[in-house]
Amino acid sequence: MTADSAPDAGASGTLEGLVLRGREFEPVEGRVVFEDGEITAIEEASVESDRIVLPAFVNAHTHIGDSIAKEAGEGLTLEELVAPPDGLKHRLLREATREELVAAMRRTFAYMERAGTAAHVEFREGGVEGVDAIERAGANSAVESVVLGREEVAAMERADGFGASGANDADFDRERNATRREGKLFGIHAGEVDASDVHPALDLDPDFLVHMVHAESLHLDRVEDKGVPVVVCPRSNAALNVGLPDIDALHDRTTLALGTDNAMVNAPSMFRELEWAAKLSTLSAREVLAMATANGADIADLNCGVVEAGRDAKLLALDGDSDNLDGVHDVVRGVVRRATVDDVDRVVL
Repeated sequence: MTADSAPDAGASGTLEGLVLRGREFEPVEGRVVFEDGEITAIEEASVESDRIVLPAFVNAHTHIGDSIAKEAGEGLTLEELVAPPDGLKHRLLREATREELVAAMRRTFAYMERAGTAAHVEFREGGVEGVDAIERAGANSAVESVVLGREEVAAMERADGFGASGANDADFDRERNATRREGKLFGIHAGEVDASDVHPALDLDPDFLVHMVHAESLHLDRVEDKGVPVVVCPRSNAALNVGLPDIDALHDRTTLALGTDNAMVNAPSMFRELEWAAKLSTLSAREVLAMATANGADIADLNCGVVEAGRDAKLLALDGDSDNLDGVHDVVRGVVRRATVDDVDRVVL
């Protein structure tokens, strides 16, 4: 981005262009007015701007501590790569100094900010020290971190909740009960490698599940009955060779959000994740865009992800006259299937 398109934090002002308004992303020519970090109005008007204005993204599942090990472990299985406690990523995390870990995460925060991400839900390894590290890394970033501690209840108490690895890895009853007492989020990986951990994960009554690549009909019935949202990460699933989620089937049963998962194997680009989700499903462009914005915000209980009055002014403006987006007939479809970080004109966080 150019200097005048650097992310704005806590700003007041306006963004003009074609505004994707509300949960339906209705294209409206005009401007978004925001004051002290809150959207106060969407004004319909004729404007001289090619911008496309939409809510900034909510990345509903990340492991950005893995930024220390980008593209490590080619050819390893999922278990060899990320399974606790001795998967490659966990060994590399232990070997890294605190300063190395924080510096790597700072670079990822900078990328997410530039790529229009307003917030992310982080499954944070390393116990209390891991929570402290991400707070240090994100201290000067406008990207909001919803941090789910791991490995110990104390990490949950220090953070916004607990992020469990999977029901086959350990008994998480204690952590689940602790999050209930604290009124905090409890998320858990399920159905990533196979279906064996899905029922035990659902037995914990989680606030959300991650992956569900191997969800079966009975699992989907339970997900629907319990109203448990699911975060899908198709690029990560493909990279780790575990299969792909049935996005259509999951969407028929529950709220779906998008995450980029491990920074080890994926750049945390919601543009890329949007394209994958759109091309792996029959969902409309609006349904897919909601997965990257409003739905993730709902899961994390954030007041963003929608361009409407009263919401936090976390906004993304794309250059609708870029070489990539010029000539797009369906603007929402163009944003979802073709836009990239190169099209970002301005970010307001």
